[in-house]
Amino acid sequence: MAKNSLFRTFALAILMVLAMIPQATAQTPPGGWIEKQGTAIRSRWAPSYLQSFVPAKRGAFTIPSPYNTRAIRLTEASDCTSGDCLYWVGESYWRNTNNHVGSDEMLIFLSFDPQRGGSGVTLFKYNKVTEAIAKVGPLFPAGSRYSTWWAGGWYFSATMPTKLYLTDGPKMLRYDVSTQQFETVFDITARFGSNRTVLQTHSSNDDKVHSASLQVTDTGQYLGCLVYSEITAQYSYFPKQGTFDECQIDKSGRYLMILENIDNLYDMENVFIDLQTGAQAVVYDQNGGLGHHDMGYGYAVGADNWNSLSNAAISFDYANFMTKGPTVFHSIDWNTIAINHISHSNAKPNLPMSEEFACGSNADDYTSVQHEILCFRLDGSTDQLVVAPVMTNLNAPGGCCAGTYGKYPHGNLDITGQYFIWTANLGGDRLDAFLVKVPSQLLISNATSTPKTPPGRRKPK
Repeated sequence: MAKNSLFRTFALAILMVLAMIPQATAQTPPGGWIEKQGTAIRSRWAPSYLQSFVPAKRGAFTIPSPYNTRAIRLTEASDCTSGDCLYWVGESYWRNTNNHVGSDEMLIFLSFDPQRGGSGVTLFKYNKVTEAIAKVGPLFPAGSRYSTWWAGGWYFSATMPTKLYLTDGPKMLRYDVSTQQFETVFDITARFGSNRTVLQTHSSNDDKVHSASLQVTDTGQYLGCLVYSEITAQYSYFPKQGTFDECQIDKSGRYLMILENIDNLYDMENVFIDLQTGAQAVVYDQNGGLGHHDMGYGYAVGADNWNSLSNAAISFDYANFMTKGPTVFHSIDWNTIAINHISHSNAKPNLPMSEEFACGSNADDYTSVQHEILCFRLDGSTDQLVVAPVMTNLNAPGGCCAGTYGKYPHGNLDITGQYFIWTANLGGDRLDAFLVKVPSQLLISNATSTPKTPPGRRKPK
């Protein structure tokens, strides 16, 4: 009896260990690898090869070696009755995925052009356990005027799982994709008068502070940037100082960054503003002003086209107003555009910038280089995580809207940094949307330690 009891105890211990292994494996995204930035170039895969492993129907698949990452095709031919109708996802800093922390399911919205046989703005549901992707249907009830709008500039809340933001003339709206109910976050008419429109909105991760570009409705003239606080129900307004492009609030809601050409030289300057103290600093484009960028908690990361390193990205830290940080990314040479649209939707409030990472994507029409989804730490280490090929060709016909610009991947990270969504044409005649699991644990040891409740377009140069 003692021997049988000992055997049962040993067997139970083995079973407990074995039971833990699949769970750990299921939670850890496969594939990917770390390499030093600027050390490798891979040849672009041919369309025939891409189409050999990407399924024709929506569903999960493995991207072949050397990547070996797990991806999900979100759209398929049946989503467009006349061929090519999917818009690109939006931009790298507008999140197409919801706050799915603590849930087995992730919500995703995409926009299909009704004039090209699409269903308008459409909701999808992805099961993180089974990898099943389901097309839920139109985001709005039948007859809604929003159904036919392009969803560029819309984004999910960082805290509320079923709510996303959009604009309608002078209003910023919050829409619940579950109940299909609207609420008005703010209406600028009383403060700024009629014939005024807000667009290019951004929100702090606690959903309390929002920024927006202010525009004259009938002429399209930009007037400047406004910030609205839901706590005080008050606006702050910053009239343009030059040729205005856009503005963005950081994820803490305290710091603002405005892009505008003040000196009428080169490209856009960065106007950094501390909304709490009123302090301002201007970084001119030629002195390292950021181009394509995204914001974290008290810092910004973006492209620096005056850097001595090729295709570099750098950071600016608001805490020591304004400290130019290290080069966090660069490519192997000036003929290789490795990233452009930077996404940092995964920023966390409880981590220093040096322990964070961002991702980027890009494409070109003049090299045979394999353009990839790459992630990189914000510590200046020059380590990068190679995630997946972008799988698009700017010379291919696929990509219905905005000409070549609509064919760029424009990818963005989810709130956890474990999923990246983008659009690609596979070198063919239609644009489709894809999601890839980011093996961020290879890059950041705490990458998967996400709090249960997270707080909370830039034109090409």
